[in-house]
Amino acid sequence: MAKDPLAEAGLHFDELNKLRVLEPDVSQKTVELKEECEDFVDKIGQFQKIVGGLIELVDELAKEAETEKMKAIGARNLLKSVEKQREAQQQQLQALIVEKKMQLERYSIVLEQNQTIVL
Repeated sequence: MAKDPLAEAGLHFDELNKLRVLEPDVSQKTVELKEECEDFVDKIGQFQKIVGGLIELVDELAKEAETEKMKAIGARNLLKSVEKQREAQQQQLQALIVEKKMQLERYSIVLEQNQTIVL
């Protein structure tokens, strides 16, 4: 079988009988690889859009969580404030009770003294 002098020189004819530097099967594989790369790039673009949406959603949820956290901290601080106010009020009422008991004792003593004078 005689060797093709063009093939030995690295020149080939494609299916349209155009002269090519690459072998037809190498050229076909190159085209297939190019198409696969384009598909891959498209899929990467879709993936980036999906991931971008996911990141936005997570950021939104993080902001909502932070807002709820701040509300909870505010409610806890308000509760502590109310508790301290109640303690202060309780101490004031206990002091008032002690004062009224002392006043009652003075009145009781004065009453006893007045009763002994009258008798």
